[in-house]
Amino acid sequence: MADLFDSPADPNAPEGPRPLADRLRPRALGDVIGQEAILGPDGPLGAMLAARALSSLILWGPPGVGKTTIARLLARETDLHFVQISAIFTGVPELRKVFDAARFRRGNGQGTLLFVDEIHRFNKAQQDGFLPHMEDGTILLVGATTENPSFELNAALLSRAQVIVLQRLSLKDLERLAERAEHELGRGLPLTGEARESLLEMADGDGRALLNLIEQVMAWKTPGKLDRDALVKRLMRRAAKYDKSGDEHYNLISALHKSVRGSDPDAALYWFARMLEGGEDPRFLARRLTRMAVEDIGLADPQAQAHCIDAWQTYERLGSPEGELALAQAVVYLALAPKSNAVYTAYKAARVLAQKTGSAMPPAHILNAPTRLMEEQGYGAGYQYDHDAEDGFSGQNYFPEGVKRPVLYLPPERGFERELKKRVEYFAKLRARRHTGST
Repeated sequence: MADLFDSPADPNAPEGPRPLADRLRPRALGDVIGQEAILGPDGPLGAMLAARALSSLILWGPPGVGKTTIARLLARETDLHFVQISAIFTGVPELRKVFDAARFRRGNGQGTLLFVDEIHRFNKAQQDGFLPHMEDGTILLVGATTENPSFELNAALLSRAQVIVLQRLSLKDLERLAERAEHELGRGLPLTGEARESLLEMADGDGRALLNLIEQVMAWKTPGKLDRDALVKRLMRRAAKYDKSGDEHYNLISALHKSVRGSDPDAALYWFARMLEGGEDPRFLARRLTRMAVEDIGLADPQAQAHCIDAWQTYERLGSPEGELALAQAVVYLALAPKSNAVYTAYKAARVLAQKTGSAMPPAHILNAPTRLMEEQGYGAGYQYDHDAEDGFSGQNYFPEGVKRPVLYLPPERGFERELKKRVEYFAKLRARRHTGST
């Protein structure tokens, strides 16, 4: 039975020109650059291969780090027939043919490693379609995704496959790849040291992108070595990987938030700039900065929230790029402000208590009595007007009857909340005196 999407049947057939990335595709797992942590003897894939017990896998990582190559080599290492499909171009009829071919192959004693590129593109029903074929051994599934599997893949599929995380290539990894390319092409890159470093940075951790850039550079007719400025003029800098609705978006906003919380203005400015460079809407950042002021600074610096609102309004008046400077000022202000989540914590505790106590009524003495019937029911009886009380504080109970008075707000000894802590303690002492009758 003929197979769809299989690799070429005759490896000795004459070939036309091949891209450099294809020519340098590793022929053994030990040749894969940058993924030693998972492929080494102590790594998850190395351990599986040593035990001859390869399971279905989800390879999660950014573009150009070797997901397809690793899948091919795993099939070779385990003597499985390799079939590759893309979730973008494959529908239910094509999947059915792939499963039928794998079942036929299995009947003849050969297993199938089915590599599914962009597996997160399949909908829930399509993902569910893999399950029976994984369970009965018809296929060993290796899916590749650039998106967080926790959000994009079904729990049922994830429970039957191990997620392997691949890392973006470091500059050191990219340098090793560049050296391999020079060896393959038989000559060195016509670049100065500074220009070579810039070329590696342009690849942004993507090995395939680097090899494509190297092919372009090697095709130029240059009398000598190009410096950095000459290289940049000839090559467009590759845009940083950033999906405003995907995993990278949440990774970077998390980095910005935690840098602010960690009182590191330099790191906070860096992640702020990374998001702007990636095309993030400054209004989204203005909103998140305001949330940080409320959640992580709170009353330790009451001006932080106002500073964010002012910066947001300044951006709305000036627009980009001038208005972004106002947001950058807010980033630095928040990072250096005293931190407190005391109100945030107290608010969450109050919500929990409100849910627990249900529909408990306020105490009768703090209820208004606009009708005679309500007066007869004791509404408002015994209420003490705080302004008439000593120190302007009556110390009455304002919680429902039967609800033990909790302590929800615990201000720390930081920033303005140091003063608020004194006030909380002052009123606590007055309340205790009123209840004991002492002066």
